[in-house]
Amino acid sequence: MKDAQRPITYRQSGVDIDANDEMVERIYSHVGSTFGPRVMQLKGGFAGLFRLDYDERLFKKNYKSPVLVACTDGVGSKIQLAAEIKKYDTVGIDLVAMNVNDMLALGAEPLFFLDYVAVNKLVPEIIAELVKGMAKGCRMADCALIGGETAEMPDTYRKDDFDLAGFAVGVIERRKIIKGDNVRRGDIILGLASSGLHSNGYTLVRNICFKQLGLKMTDRIDELDGAVLGDVLLEPTRIYVRSIVKLLGQYKVKRVVHGMAHITGGGLVGNIPRVLPRNCDAVLKKSSWPVPKIFTFLQEKGPVEEDEMFRVFNMGVGFVLIVAEDFAGSMQRKLTRYGEKVYSLGRITSGSGKVVIK
Repeated sequence: MKDAQRPITYRQSGVDIDANDEMVERIYSHVGSTFGPRVMQLKGGFAGLFRLDYDERLFKKNYKSPVLVACTDGVGSKIQLAAEIKKYDTVGIDLVAMNVNDMLALGAEPLFFLDYVAVNKLVPEIIAELVKGMAKGCRMADCALIGGETAEMPDTYRKDDFDLAGFAVGVIERRKIIKGDNVRRGDIILGLASSGLHSNGYTLVRNICFKQLGLKMTDRIDELDGAVLGDVLLEPTRIYVRSIVKLLGQYKVKRVVHGMAHITGGGLVGNIPRVLPRNCDAVLKKSSWPVPKIFTFLQEKGPVEEDEMFRVFNMGVGFVLIVAEDFAGSMQRKLTRYGEKVYSLGRITSGSGKVVIK
């Protein structure tokens, strides 16, 4: 008979329950900072609780035919750059942005957000930084971070590796859903400036910057006005929620915003057609907006063909509105007052449902 083996623990196998408990305590203040009057707080609960409406007369929403809108997305390989220089607070903003900007394209108001973080080893300080970023993003989007999951999986992820996924739920009155079916010839296309690369195309970015050029995240780049490469590449995705929700609230009866698009993977040429009728084209004038230097740098150093650049990157435009011609000027002024850089990119013409860049 073999000698009795010594007992083995979960921690010895690679998962630390005590670290998880410490992590929960570290993140709770960040999470709580996103709560509004519709969150029903239940610390330690198995699920988050959120009231679609509430009784307080001053804040009552009075939905007549509410439709829930749900999105899920991640940050992609941008997280590898964050891990390389151990800067974790910005990719949480990216995670929120990629979800709430998507639902915003339908005109929906974000309500709440949940996250999933998968790691090789749970380090409470790192998770707290990630959640700190998510909480900041949720505050910027006026939504609540009501739950999440952190999975410690040493057999699945390599040392220092991690992954993020986000899930957002919003609401919109059924009659106010913006699907693009009102887009018509003569409409004006407005573009809102991006903050940079946002969260798309990073596999190509890493190939150019690190494999081909041999750069480091700490390098200062002359072509980027001496900016540190890591700061430029980790600039968080812009969140457009407050500006767009405020704008839509100015037109309670008139349907003057005919279509909207979040410019993510696929760029302008891949995302605008998602809200175009089959008999319309979106004609954009390339000189109507400034292309940020990071895109010019990547295109020249790749080198990358211009058509490929427009298929992969946002090229400086992170969100697009297609609006009635008579209201375009006033909308541009309002969005500018709300803090956006707004460009009149072009107009809608007869066509076959594609983007034409001139």
